[in-house]
Amino acid sequence: MFRAQPMSRVTLYCLASEVQDAALLLARHGLFGLAADENASFPESPGDEYREIYLEADSRLAKISELCGHHEIPPLPAAVIAPNLRELKGINNRLRELWQKCSACADQGQKIEEDLRRLAALRDTFERLKSLDVDISRLLKADSLLDSRIGQVPKANVKRLKEALQLAGYMLTVFDQTGEQAFVVVAGPRSGGELGGVLSQAGWRELAIPQALQTHPEIAGRYLERETARLQGEETHYCDLKVQSIGEQGDWLAQARLLLALARPLAETALGGLRGKGQLVSVSGWVPRDEVARLKQALAERFTSRYLISSREPDSSERGRIPSFLKYPAWLRPFVPLVKSYGIPRYGEFDPTLLFALAYLLLFGAMFGDVGHGGVILVLALLLYRKLGQVAWVGIAAGVASMGFGLLYGSIFGYEDVLTPIWLSPLHDPIRILTVAILFGVGFIVFTLLANIWNKLTAGHVAEALFDSTGLAGLVFYLGAVAGLAAEAGMATVSGLSAQAWNLALVGITTVALYKWVETRASLGERALVTAIETLETGINLFANTLSFMRVAAFSLNHVALALAVFTIANGLGTTGHWLTLFLGNVVIIVLEGGIVAIQALRLMYYEGFSRFFSGDGTEFVPLKLVGVK
Repeated sequence: MFRAQPMSRVTLYCLASEVQDAALLLARHGLFGLAADENASFPESPGDEYREIYLEADSRLAKISELCGHHEIPPLPAAVIAPNLRELKGINNRLRELWQKCSACADQGQKIEEDLRRLAALRDTFERLKSLDVDISRLLKADSLLDSRIGQVPKANVKRLKEALQLAGYMLTVFDQTGEQAFVVVAGPRSGGELGGVLSQAGWRELAIPQALQTHPEIAGRYLERETARLQGEETHYCDLKVQSIGEQGDWLAQARLLLALARPLAETALGGLRGKGQLVSVSGWVPRDEVARLKQALAERFTSRYLISSREPDSSERGRIPSFLKYPAWLRPFVPLVKSYGIPRYGEFDPTLLFALAYLLLFGAMFGDVGHGGVILVLALLLYRKLGQVAWVGIAAGVASMGFGLLYGSIFGYEDVLTPIWLSPLHDPIRILTVAILFGVGFIVFTLLANIWNKLTAGHVAEALFDSTGLAGLVFYLGAVAGLAAEAGMATVSGLSAQAWNLALVGITTVALYKWVETRASLGERALVTAIETLETGINLFANTLSFMRVAAFSLNHVALALAVFTIANGLGTTGHWLTLFLGNVVIIVLEGGIVAIQALRLMYYEGFSRFFSGDGTEFVPLKLVGVK
């Protein structure tokens, strides 16, 4: 829980003719993470062609499924084998032929849809024009003495346009209205003058009339009926053909999906970890140390003696490339995404997830301690569980933490006189809550320094672990300075130890300065300047980070202050206004202050905690797996 699982470097050697089954076995094992093999004895990449054909076949199957629907993969038999290169080519060729048929069928369906949309548009236009009960072709005849135009204008402009047209000897007739638009016919003598400017000012839009409708409405109606019947027949035939094709190919497509799922492990292996020479191939990767024996047993059962496997412990040169395999109990998993948003622990590095979960909830509860407000957060998280998934558990835990501290503080919906504080009331004892916040910060920073020392030692950086500002020397300085300040302040537990504490701090900071001097490779003056700056920065950063935890006390007091402000406003109003103000005020406190506190707790974890010991640049262990197979 506090570090990644120990890993072993495993290399599997097998026959090239059985590599697809070996990759399938590794995927079914579920805990084999691919790693590049730099063995010069195996210079070839035997899986490249297999991967190219797989990607082509998988793409075609996805396109076919999009047109014809997905087909469920049958259950995976126990003794199933993966397709070899020749079988995969056969699947790909058949998918190519099927895609050509599906594509032609899809083109036909698209053409039918376009014709149906065109027919619907014709029908809409026809419904507007049939009320004219005239032959449209005669009305729009170009060589006629009558200048006729059909279009639409805003209804608000009809009266004004009609009056303007009458002055030019034209008449306007409204034959349909839709919403704010009026469909009109404008007619007059062809020599009546130019109407473009008048029509444009009225918002005129010419109505495009298809050639099929430029006839008498009765003839156009019969044409539309014939076209409707024809397209409905084509659509029915197309749907029947599509259903028939799906029925004929459905079983094979389901089988093809299964075979491609079995081929995927080798296609992925071809990208990294698979090398070959002649009839022999090797697959390299990382396996959790506890799982190596199970992998060897599975290989022995499947390939008897037709394989060779080697496993070894990783050496120091590989440490930066080893993936981190992290396992968490169910109750801790909701906090994992919040840690991963900062980064992935390196292999062997301290995993801060448990620390994050406990400290984050403790900080949130301390800053937002209220039984009522915490209960609201708890209820909201429960109600939104289906939408939020595992993240809802963070809200549930935060609500419980807030309620717990609410009991300790004696606070419920801002009321400080309803419950008796089990521990203390921030309103009545602000100095004590401030002291506790700083002491928590000291303990938290000490823990982060210890975690960093552990990380450096496990990585083999002994000098940094012992003498750097975030190592043992920095810890000695910090503890000595904190004890010295506490003694100066008259704290009973360290009273009389002031001199010893400051001497300890001096030893620590001197050690840090000497280490910086030795590690700096520069001229004498530059070395002195760098050493002085970095040594000074050590003390400033440590105590600045400690003082950051004063915000825990500040927000616990701020919570009380906001509640008092709400009560002050509410008490100056009538009964209705009083209760409405209390309700809205509590909503504001929950939403506004709750959000700010959640962010501040996250900031303390990231910048005052993770930045001191957590690199976050590790690689997550991603094992080879079967996808989409039951």
